[in-house]
Amino acid sequence: MPRTRDGKPDLTGIWQERTLANWNIVKHRGDYGVPGGPGIVEGNAIPYQDGSLKKRAQLAKSLYNDPQAHCQLPGVPRITYTPFAFQLVQTPGAIDAIYEYAHAWRIFHLDRTTHPSDVESFDGDSIAHWEGDTLVVDVKDLNDKTWLDMAGDFHSNQLHVVERYTPIDANTIWYEATLEDPKVYTRPWKLRLPLHRQAKNFELTEYACDEGDSSSAARKLTSSAQ
Repeated sequence: MPRTRDGKPDLTGIWQERTLANWNIVKHRGDYGVPGGPGIVEGNAIPYQDGSLKKRAQLAKSLYNDPQAHCQLPGVPRITYTPFAFQLVQTPGAIDAIYEYAHAWRIFHLDRTTHPSDVESFDGDSIAHWEGDTLVVDVKDLNDKTWLDMAGDFHSNQLHVVERYTPIDANTIWYEATLEDPKVYTRPWKLRLPLHRQAKNFELTEYACDEGDSSSAARKLTSSAQ
């Protein structure tokens, strides 16, 4: 891994996951519209509380329930393993994460240690620090409007995520996220996956997701107006 002037790993570049976790983060068989995959959850089981497990079963009955199906932002940590590339831009005071999916943008703040209060958003608030060569990102202030995958795995607005980005070599980052939510889970749990650097000539492309909007619909509206 290349390094910055202050000796930290230089994570600048475009990265992408290659798993099937966006469909289901635990090991699952293939089904219509859902490719089978090995899962990324440690122990291959999410420690749901009894009531939360029942809610998860209800949500999983239809993909229409998935907020991302309605162009909502994926949230954290799902935005990392949604199958779109993202770019890291590293400076001494912050690291910007620019996602191809729906123009999402996160800032990993290296220059502060506390989160704002009484704030909620899809991507939450991220403060970061280095532990050796590992970038540790503490994420709070998340809302409850996102899922963890298409299979109905969910969380509440009490979700606390700690992400760890550890470079293995110049082209690979090992990503780990610890999730804690006292409203939904019985204990903290982890998910893990590798992130791969894209080729030097790779570019993020324009991707917008607006529910109910399409070029054909826009043409019809234009024709009606004329």
